[in-house]
Amino acid sequence: MDNKSYQDHFFKKAKIEGFRSRSAFKLIELNNKFKFLKKGIKLLDLGSYPGGWIQVASQKIKNGKILGVDKKKIERIKGTEFFTCDFHEEKSKKLILNYFKSRINVILSDMASNTTGNKNLDAIRTNQLCLDVLNFSKYILISEGVLISKLFMGQDFEEIKILAKKNFKKINFFKPNSSRDESRETYIHCSGLST
Repeated sequence: MDNKSYQDHFFKKAKIEGFRSRSAFKLIELNNKFKFLKKGIKLLDLGSYPGGWIQVASQKIKNGKILGVDKKKIERIKGTEFFTCDFHEEKSKKLILNYFKSRINVILSDMASNTTGNKNLDAIRTNQLCLDVLNFSKYILISEGVLISKLFMGQDFEEIKILAKKNFKKINFFKPNSSRDESRETYIHCSGLST
């Protein structure tokens, strides 16, 4: 099976299984590897649109609290809440903190900047989103909390790695099989805030 057929496989599988996006399988793979979706946790999903990751999280997390945030409006999923806002605005961060009213267990970020056609520029912009999430995590995660964020391999990869090592006790990088082979996309898994 060539790569295009393999990717079409995930698109078709998402439709068959009722997921809003093929990226749901990325989160399933990440959770199978790192086991962070658990009963009763508080979870924040940044860059939620169209809602595939929230669907997976809501199936795994029972009696928890799940919030999705995106600039685009998202159709509601039972047992979850969505805010249509820009994560980078201070008022959005305050809304998020007020919603949870305490520190949380998991931050997910599948955010990516709008593509320009310039792969280096796109990588820099998406990696800045990852850096922003890493910085925000200090204010909202519990000490043993987990952060999963998309990033692109590029010139600022080392900057992300340095900040992650500064903020967290353990970091790993993982590229799910459901990611396109030609994509420079990968994910960082961080756990245990450094004090």
